[in-house]
Amino acid sequence: MAYKINDSCISCGACAAECPVEAISAGDDKYVIDPERCIDCGSCANVCPVDAPQQA
Repeated sequence: MAYKINDSCISCGACAAECPVEAISAGDDKYVIDPERCIDCGSCANVCPVDAPQQA
């Protein structure tokens, strides 16, 4: 199950920098995770200061 970024995202980019498969990109108001590319590793959740990435 892929991760999804919730509304608490502060657009710091920590998650995108940590993603090993480059599944995270900047959206209009927060970062977004491509569910087709996400390998459910949890790296993004481990570095997020506001716990925005959550398992969908």
